[in-house]
Amino acid sequence: MSQEKLAKEIVELVGGEKNVESLVHCATRLRFVLKDDAKADKAKLEKTEGIIAVKENGGQFQVVVGNKVPEVYSAIGQISNILDDSSDKEKPRKAAKGLGGIIDIISSIFAPLLGVMAGAGILKGLLLIASNIGWLETTETTYTILYAAADSLFYFLPLLLAVTTARKFQGNMFVAMTIAGALIYPSIVTLKSEGTPTDFLGIPVILMNYSSTVIPIILAVIVMSKLEKFFNKSLHDSVKNFVTPLFLLVIMVPLTLLVFGPFGVYVGNAIAAGLVAAFGFSPLLAGAVMGASWQLLVIFGIHWGLIPVFINNVAVYGQDGVKPAATASIFAQTGAAFGVMLKTKNKKLKTLAGSSTLTALFGITEPAIYGVTLPLKRPFIAGVIGGAVGGAIIGQAGTLAFASGAPGLLTLPIFYGPGGQGFPGLILGIVVSFVVSAVLTYIMGFKDPVEEETITESTSSAQQPARTMNASDEVVFSPIEGTIVELSEVPDPAFASGAMGKGIAIEPAVGRVVAPFDGTVTVAFKKKHALAVVSDTGAEILVHVGVDTVKLDGQHFVSHIKEGDRVQAGDLLLEFDIAQIKAAGYHTVTPIIVTNSANYEEVIPQATGQVSSQELLLKLSSGNGQEQK
Repeated sequence: MSQEKLAKEIVELVGGEKNVESLVHCATRLRFVLKDDAKADKAKLEKTEGIIAVKENGGQFQVVVGNKVPEVYSAIGQISNILDDSSDKEKPRKAAKGLGGIIDIISSIFAPLLGVMAGAGILKGLLLIASNIGWLETTETTYTILYAAADSLFYFLPLLLAVTTARKFQGNMFVAMTIAGALIYPSIVTLKSEGTPTDFLGIPVILMNYSSTVIPIILAVIVMSKLEKFFNKSLHDSVKNFVTPLFLLVIMVPLTLLVFGPFGVYVGNAIAAGLVAAFGFSPLLAGAVMGASWQLLVIFGIHWGLIPVFINNVAVYGQDGVKPAATASIFAQTGAAFGVMLKTKNKKLKTLAGSSTLTALFGITEPAIYGVTLPLKRPFIAGVIGGAVGGAIIGQAGTLAFASGAPGLLTLPIFYGPGGQGFPGLILGIVVSFVVSAVLTYIMGFKDPVEEETITESTSSAQQPARTMNASDEVVFSPIEGTIVELSEVPDPAFASGAMGKGIAIEPAVGRVVAPFDGTVTVAFKKKHALAVVSDTGAEILVHVGVDTVKLDGQHFVSHIKEGDRVQAGDLLLEFDIAQIKAAGYHTVTPIIVTNSANYEEVIPQATGQVSSQELLLKLSSGNGQEQK
């Protein structure tokens, strides 16, 4: 599916452009803030090709699309006004409260910066390695230029956060940037560095170093956006465009230097000091907890609360001892996905697990978690255990991060400091976390999804001896009452393409499946959503109720058969609740497949429109006899 088509479907299924209050993206997710979550069709989104998962966390409606998220995000901007700051935002939804509201704010502010932050962090880490092993001297101009490229984002971080915060709170981003610029203005920096006593209208100003800080500018812009709305409502239209910015600058710059700046720095330092103290008390235990819990925090979106702490640690101390242990969690889930790839016999799952493993190695774990380990449960648990073991090793080794960036193979240089201290422990920790998780996944096992095509073919082949087809045609009576649907219209490529065999489909009107002929039940799926019957003359029929209904795990189905049962045409085989299956978000259209179609010259539909149970449905023309292999 093209990115433009996927973008159109996503916009439509989240309730349309008018239902979107804001949209940002991170490494793998589109993060919508919707005016009414009830208007979004989560079930259809989850079934849309190109979408890995759909989550609702922290006041956001998150659509996980993987590494192609920048292209999809851009396509949404091309087909809609969602990314246009000047677009009307009618009837905005109420802001989320409590922890969810805080997570929504932090993720919206930081998500747009993660890509460039990772790139700058990698470059900074590589420069650290180059200088430590003597490839580049810090006095060389080449080093100076590259270091400026790597460090400028962090040095001018308040400016960038001013933009994203203003966008989140619908404030004037240019005024916000001007306020941020005042905090790191050369004359202000000089007053701080020289220790000059400073006051504003007689009120003492406690000057801080605001370069690379996070909390002060966020607080300032939030208050600024509220004041801006007040002034814009109070002032006449003829003057508000320049008087409002004037008032904001005169009020907010001093207020930030007097109140928000010192308060934000002190709070940030206190939180950072608390985490550093935890690692100082027991680095082994703290590392194990971080390694075990990081991916759980990611699932619930709570990890956003720690990202400012990581950045603050690097800004204040020049290093961070908390983040490295989280790296173990990344590689642990990668190892669990790799274990699934080795263990599963399901070709589709094996392919998904393999591609997810590769992606996760570079720090993008959403496809591995939401597509592989979490749905299978035990592999995710194995990943938590592996993360705890690896995190304990990293914590005990005293590994430090010297720049920001999402943990992954490419960002390992950010953990390489002077003399490489702690770096071997990091490598050992991530290797152990990967291996432990992969081995545990393989040993503990999981409920391997049934690959229906393989089972149907292998079962029918094993139970049916080679024979020569009779020259006479065979017939199949309808096992279901309903409306005929062309097989090509079934919303599942495995059936629609004919890969599983020729046949037809029925949109059921009654939730009953009866025997299509006299024969034997060869497959009765444990999840009750499908069955296979072979006729006394050798025709093999698969009846699969609905699409992806295997995920219902037997809910809304009642089976009346077991494998090996003899049945007569019209015998009741299965009952299902059409309304409940549709309410759960699944299609009920039912493919009826001749799985040994290759043994017949033609499979000819005999009914159109409405069809009754036991009405002639298919004719199987054998032509010249041929052997079943």
